[in-house]
Amino acid sequence: MKQFILGDVEISRVVEWHGPFAPVDFLFPSVPAELWQEHESWLDPDFRDATSGDYHAYMQTWVLRSAGRTVLVDTGLGNDKPREHPLMNRRDGDFLTLLADAGVQPEEVDLVINTHLHSDHVGWNTRLVNGEWVPTFPNAQYLMNKTDYGYWNPANGHTRQATFGSVADDSATFEDSILPIHQAGQAVLWEGDAHRIDADLSLELAAGHTPGSAVLRLESGTDRALFVGDVVHTPIQMIEPDHDTCLSEDRVEAARARHRVLDQAVTTNSLVVPAHFGGAGAAEVARENGQYSIKRWAPR
Repeated sequence: MKQFILGDVEISRVVEWHGPFAPVDFLFPSVPAELWQEHESWLDPDFRDATSGDYHAYMQTWVLRSAGRTVLVDTGLGNDKPREHPLMNRRDGDFLTLLADAGVQPEEVDLVINTHLHSDHVGWNTRLVNGEWVPTFPNAQYLMNKTDYGYWNPANGHTRQATFGSVADDSATFEDSILPIHQAGQAVLWEGDAHRIDADLSLELAAGHTPGSAVLRLESGTDRALFVGDVVHTPIQMIEPDHDTCLSEDRVEAARARHRVLDQAVTTNSLVVPAHFGGAGAAEVARENGQYSIKRWAPR
């Protein structure tokens, strides 16, 4: 578990799972092999397994204590969920124990932020109790983007553009991890380009990976951070942001969003905190002559 403080916000990192997820040439089809090889010395093992060529992913939740409230940023894979990917299918993990180790009981959570509504970001929104999916965090509001909610709702004739996953999996995710939150009256569907949470936290739309993908901006005192969800999956995209994944609904817009977010990080000297980074989990970026670079990793 990693803990640090930015301004008035205390942050903890809770890792549900980490390990090889899928081959990088499948997940990042536009990234040439030479680029992985060029950076192999520092990508292995936190971000890529050099031997197998697999992408190394972390499924994790960031716990923020801000303005007297306990806030979760994304909720990972969840347990008991029927999914096509073996990693995600009907898991029996210890996430709630890990959350308790971070000093958080489910009833103490005030706000859940889903940066977008893919299955690996909403899994612990709900848990199975007596055969029914119920909110894991009974006293929390769940912030979801309204466009994402409508897009993934199978009642709206959902189709997908990403080449990884399936409509059936998307529908299952909506039915067991998203719809029950709305039915319980705990969903807050925000819309527009931004949503203010408190004096230190706000959401900003970064559509592309999904139509309602968002970045959580933290500004507290002199400290800045951007919790970017899946706008960035690998450090390679912080160096060459035009490269996207097969997981995005609109790769062109996802790349544009990534450029905007990285430019914002450079301008404001913000720590960039992606959803799936291993290692230090976050980094500062620099830009010179239009070329991005990783300036500094967060302390481990």
